Amino acid sequence: MATLIAQFFVFFASVFSVVDPIAAIPIFLALAGHHSKGEQRLIALRAAITAVTVLSVFAAAGAVIFRFFSISMPAFRIAGGILIFALAFDMMNAKRSTKRSSAEEEEDAASRDDVGLMPLGLPFLSGPASIATVMMLAGEATNMDERILLHVAIVCVCIATLLILRSAALMTKLLGTTGLNVIVRIMGLILAALAVEFIITGTRGAFPEMFPNG
Repeated sequence: MATLIAQFFVFFASVFSVVDPIAAIPIFLALAGHHSKGEQRLIALRAAITAVTVLSVFAAAGAVIFRFFSISMPAFRIAGGILIFALAFDMMNAKRSTKRSSAEEEEDAASRDDVGLMPLGLPFLSGPASIATVMMLAGEATNMDERILLHVAIVCVCIATLLILRSAALMTKLLGTTGLNVIVRIMGLILAALAVEFIITGTRGAFPEMFPNG
């Protein structure tokens, strides 16, 4: 039981770091701040539902996708690790990363009635880096219990995301821009370490002869 609890927290921390709802606060307020409180809650709910749906589907279908495209797990770990590290680098510099959404996508979102689905839910919360992370975590799960734990962690992260987005205005008032940036930088550091771990594991899997004791 203790092992499963520890594994859950690893999954939760990994997914939370890459989804990073704290970084979504400014864009949420920019896109939904002019709506009423009730509408903001609905937008946050739609964003969280979109994220949990996308991430759960890719976590479940990861093995099928790998087989269909003949992608090895080590190759995907290396590629995903590089993508995640690029996102983490932007986070550590408190920059809005284009790996989540581009300026064109955000400009298009301003004209949409429902910003919860796009761009908040997809691709900001559940973009390529988030999808790559859950697929790699699913690929590393060794049994059904761990796979179920991963899906539970995804749901818990999206519930936390919903609560954070619903409290976006309050958190901005309490923490300020500097406080939010500090948290984003810490998340970026954690995410960078996760990315490096993925790259190391992928390299060991791709070149086992180079790591005879690994």
